[in-house]
Amino acid sequence: MGGDAAASAACFAGAVSPATTGHAPLEPYPAAGPGDVMERQKLLRVGGRSVAWVPPLLLLVAIAVADYNTTGEFRIISWIVLVPGIAAALCGVWGTAVFAVLSMAAYTVVDSAWPHQFQAGLPDFILVALGGVLATLACVVRVRGERRALHMRDVTDTVRRTVLRPLPPGWGGLEHAGVYLTADAQARVGGDFYDIQPGPHGTRVFVGDVQGKGLGAVETAAVLLGTFREAGFHEADLAVVADRLEARMVRHREYTTALGRADGGRFATAVLLSFPADEDDAVDTVVFGHEPPLAVSASGVRRLPVAGGLPLGYRDLTPNAPPVRRVRLDLDETLLVVTDGVTEARDREGHFFQVAEEVRRAVAADPGLMAPDRLVLVVRDGTLRHCRGHLADDTTVFAVRRGRGTGAERREGGRSPL
Repeated sequence: MGGDAAASAACFAGAVSPATTGHAPLEPYPAAGPGDVMERQKLLRVGGRSVAWVPPLLLLVAIAVADYNTTGEFRIISWIVLVPGIAAALCGVWGTAVFAVLSMAAYTVVDSAWPHQFQAGLPDFILVALGGVLATLACVVRVRGERRALHMRDVTDTVRRTVLRPLPPGWGGLEHAGVYLTADAQARVGGDFYDIQPGPHGTRVFVGDVQGKGLGAVETAAVLLGTFREAGFHEADLAVVADRLEARMVRHREYTTALGRADGGRFATAVLLSFPADEDDAVDTVVFGHEPPLAVSASGVRRLPVAGGLPLGYRDLTPNAPPVRRVRLDLDETLLVVTDGVTEARDREGHFFQVAEEVRRAVAADPGLMAPDRLVLVVRDGTLRHCRGHLADDTTVFAVRRGRGTGAERREGGRSPL
């Protein structure tokens, strides 16, 4: 499903915020109340102050002045009924009510200021009064809808931060950065996921994409991440962690199928990485039907030589579990994992985005782009530029590499089960 330019721009803007990358400290989520709706919406603000009252006030003055310059039976003072209608679209409930009263007062004063000229009279006054009442009621409905939308946004953000929890800098002895873009700018959360779990057996990284969209995909991602956080900490063997993830995926599918839900056949593609605590130049890798990670260094970009097994949830199709492969890494290499929102991004001619070539050109021009926080932005910008902002799927870019501390310092980060 392709987004429009506005939606993509919203995704783009959200991608650079700490909350979207998931690497900022967790912030509180205040409830949306009557007094902060307009503040939260930030409608017509200049220098931090709301100027939403300016357009209806200017309109009220303009109608009064224009009526002063009209003669005969042509009077436009009754047009002042538009003022509370404009206020209802921009101001709060009390502001709209004030403009409704001002409109009636202005009508009375201006219409009776010249008793020897034609007067619109009582019928138009009733029209202005009724318009003010209806505008105030419409504003009440609008503000309630905004408050409800803000509350739902807070709930969605909380869900997103539960799935993509904020990761502290240097978590588990790794430098890391992530960018998450939703194809639907209003959804703010989808089925892509990533996490880092330090533990006594090394630091594990889990990146993947649940098939499908909607809350069912988010639920599945949360189930897999919960299993990863426990198994990644306690299990010494990465193959056991992979088995736990597969078993959990199968159990979750059986559960959703038993409920009669239409999303009971979900699966997930993923990459599971483990940075051993006792080796600084190696990474253990398990691939579940996902694109292998890219290793990015000053000398170029290489795809890790790991075989892609079946996605999570399809183990019953083969008797063999996906193999655990240990791959040697240079000390300056950064691992880059992307979901199919990147690899399946198409340009106007239908050509897929070649992420390896894009990264290779960028790093050749500026080796400093190997840093995870800069590398994910290169891929993000290249993807949006290639598809002209029309994201066809949720998109995740995650980069990670060993920290520059000692091995002992990194192992200290692996003692917390959080």
